[in-house]
Amino acid sequence: MTTQPLLQPVRLGALELPNRVIMAPMTRARAHNAELVPTELHATYYAQRAGAGLIVTEGTWVSPEAIGYINVPGIYTDKQTAGWTKVTEAVHEAGGRIVSQLGHVGAASHPDHLGGRLPAGPSAINPGEQSFTPSGPKDTVTPRAFTAAEIAATIADYRRAAENARRAGFDGVELHAQVSHLIPQFLNPRLNQRTDAYGGSSEKRARFLLDVLDAIGDVWGGDRIGVKMSPGWTSGTAFTADEETLADYDQLLKKLNDNDLAYLHLLGTPGTIEERIALFSRYRSHYQGNIVANLGFTQALGNEILDHGIVDAVSFGAPFIANPDLVERFAQGHPLADDDPATHYAGHTEGYTDYPAFTAS
Repeated sequence: MTTQPLLQPVRLGALELPNRVIMAPMTRARAHNAELVPTELHATYYAQRAGAGLIVTEGTWVSPEAIGYINVPGIYTDKQTAGWTKVTEAVHEAGGRIVSQLGHVGAASHPDHLGGRLPAGPSAINPGEQSFTPSGPKDTVTPRAFTAAEIAATIADYRRAAENARRAGFDGVELHAQVSHLIPQFLNPRLNQRTDAYGGSSEKRARFLLDVLDAIGDVWGGDRIGVKMSPGWTSGTAFTADEETLADYDQLLKKLNDNDLAYLHLLGTPGTIEERIALFSRYRSHYQGNIVANLGFTQALGNEILDHGIVDAVSFGAPFIANPDLVERFAQGHPLADDDPATHYAGHTEGYTDYPAFTAS
């Protein structure tokens, strides 16, 4: 079974991986403390899944202003960095590799996360999303627009988070540039109606992403940086993957060839294997570096898309929840356990670290 493409080693930039099964970033909301510090529970959870070719952490906040969900850890304080150090040590001791995903929700936050202050976005336009607040899901509000000074400060926040990730012993970082969060807000002409250097054309709307990449690249070098993007994302009132949007992403993918990244982590759209192959072939036609494919892949579909040679690795989210030994199950042909959706974002050990590895009955 080791002839499966998923089980073959691969090099993504400076990252030497023993297999092509990537653990996708998944918010699990287990940082039940006021300072949003990762705990021993996080260390156990990630170490249990160290058989993955690479683990990408849940999206972690780069600053207090970045927060958009409850109980998600940050990486902007010394205590948080110390907590993540215990996580990376546990993963490395178990033989794994792990990168930190750096996130900021921008206008998709809510005043309840920010002491009553309005969140900030590229422009004062409501993204039409929902934020999970301490008192439950709430509709987003009309944000205030970032000032030029605030944009510079936010880029500096990303740099500091990247420095903290390095201090914590991560093997690299992944930039959260997917779904409806801050970076896609800057890329979106419906939400970014700025008239300065960060808006007005697709090239200017992409500047924020590229400036953040430059900042974290100064810390890590491009070959230990991944970027996760979702060109086809449709959500709320602002995110509609029309042909104009996809064409803008085509040009951005071409531009990212200049950054010598470890990989691009690209979220696909639901469809048949033929439709997925067509979509990732489109991405491949513009981006020459390593591509990690994401979105509901099974073992069979993952092997099939790798067989076509258009992506370099495949990331799995939900299958890793109930199957900490997912790679071993793929290798041995063991069945997959089912997860409990009720514990995805709630609970302590339940539904988090209590899923066992496979044992023959």
